[in-house]
Amino acid sequence: MSEKIIDFRSDTVTKPTKEMRQAMFEAEVGDDVYEDDPTINLLQKKAAKMLHKEDACFVTSGTMGNLLSILTHTNRADEIIIGKNYHPITHEVGGMAAIAQVLPRMIDNPNDFIYPQDIRNAMRPDDIHEPCTTLLCMENALSNGTVMPLEIMKENYEVAKSLGLNVHLDGARLFNAATALGCDVSELADCADSVTFCLSKGLCAPVGSIVCGSHEFINKLRRNRKRIGGGMRQAGILGAAGIIALDIMTKRLKEDHDNAKYLAERLNEIPCIEVEEKKVQINMVFFKINKPGFDSVLLQEEMLKKSIKINPADHGVMRFVTHHDINRDDIDRTIDLMKVYLK
Repeated sequence: MSEKIIDFRSDTVTKPTKEMRQAMFEAEVGDDVYEDDPTINLLQKKAAKMLHKEDACFVTSGTMGNLLSILTHTNRADEIIIGKNYHPITHEVGGMAAIAQVLPRMIDNPNDFIYPQDIRNAMRPDDIHEPCTTLLCMENALSNGTVMPLEIMKENYEVAKSLGLNVHLDGARLFNAATALGCDVSELADCADSVTFCLSKGLCAPVGSIVCGSHEFINKLRRNRKRIGGGMRQAGILGAAGIIALDIMTKRLKEDHDNAKYLAERLNEIPCIEVEEKKVQINMVFFKINKPGFDSVLLQEEMLKKSIKINPADHGVMRFVTHHDINRDDIDRTIDLMKVYLK
């Protein structure tokens, strides 16, 4: 038997469970564009109920979910308020500019949070010379590994609505955020008019994300999904894994968070490693390696020889992500090898 591959690059690398694979094999299907795929319909109904929203739509990815939500909430040349390091700005290939054709009004705080006063300050006046501000985009959990407190999200939502804005929440790791905050996922969803979350990250489904919102919003979003080529046919094969992701995998995320804390503790045993411990709030560990002549690409190559996959440093910062397919033995093996390489 070949050696197990240990993959710390992201929780997007998780493999579907045996139960998911069996459910996909047996899935009852129909044509989702006609809205007659019973498995997708069940998935969407379940997701909407969990988030206390009226309706939901299955999409291929979180990138598509965010793009469609922005496209549905706005008109061309509108301006949206969004964090400088949020996914639609940094990791979605400029889709909101290329397709939704909106302007970002970026908030740049050291912790990547958005606060009520940021929204007030960013709001454009009703002036013929300026673009119309129509949407606030929040993110939770954040891509820096932290979570925004629920109270701040509530205040942001109240301020945004008082200013006449719609609110979208990029909740790619929404269930991680709820787990870390000790709240129900619906409480986070209550702070937005639309919410996107991924089934294919820590929840282990092979493909897909969900957008939740009002009936009116989702009906409009479905048309936009079709417009950009996102309409699917017998999608229930994918949706079957999504149902198990919601029913089972959302309830085990604390294990990943605990493993991330354990990973941080083990990394701290290596003298040249500096762990950003305050950011170990979900399943991500960020750290720096302070060693003269250190090359993270060479570390990546050496670890791969031992069947361990990692990403090189990004602006000097390394990131390891824990997930369903990584256990503490995998962490121990990785740390032991890193100790040898970094001695």
